[in-house]
Amino acid sequence: MSCIKKYGIFCFFVCAAVLLSAVMLSRLGSAIAVSSAQALSPTVVIDAGHGGEDGGALSVSGIRESGINLSISLRLNDLLRFLGAQTRMIRTEDVSVYTEGETIAAKKVSDIKNRVAFVQNTPNAVLISIRQNHFSEEQYRGAQVFCAAGSEDLAERLQAALIAQVDPNNHRACKQARGVYLMEHVSCPAVLIECGFLSNYAEEQLLRDPSYQKKLAAAIACSLLTYLEEPNEI
Repeated sequence: MSCIKKYGIFCFFVCAAVLLSAVMLSRLGSAIAVSSAQALSPTVVIDAGHGGEDGGALSVSGIRESGINLSISLRLNDLLRFLGAQTRMIRTEDVSVYTEGETIAAKKVSDIKNRVAFVQNTPNAVLISIRQNHFSEEQYRGAQVFCAAGSEDLAERLQAALIAQVDPNNHRACKQARGVYLMEHVSCPAVLIECGFLSNYAEEQLLRDPSYQKKLAAAIACSLLTYLEEPNEI
């Protein structure tokens, strides 16, 4: 083989190696860019309140709050993910998330601290806690949003969406979540949504209805995504 042919073959392999390296670097750069974008994107942490042996409030029909919380939370999670949001759920089954404690009280302390840790360990988190209200008098009804300090804008948006899209006769206003451990111990935007009163028979029936749960999830998801898409909100 002549020197010219040998040199030509050598140049071919060198060019091929350079081209392959460039393609690999380009793909690596794209992967890093996607990974970085995901890391910077907000992650919606969905907290289905109570669970397991801690059933929460008891409805007038004898239904525990924890199951309704979970059902609405699962619908919200599915809708947010369908719409492209990153999400994490603190629980996806009827369980408590305690890791220690012998008494009910000790288990509840462990549970709430684990929920706080879950949120705090999620980069760029936005917390949505789903709960149900209860009162000694049956006439009270309506969804209401409570917020952590600094999350007033998000709470107002959610309250307005729940009224406009779910219950126009609801005249409740969002409030600061004073004395709520979860809201007071996380450092990210956080709201607690009391979706309705289990002590009101008519509203309890709605809260158990899959169609109504979907309406709640849709109102929360649309308002939340609008909030997340605006610059400098997180």
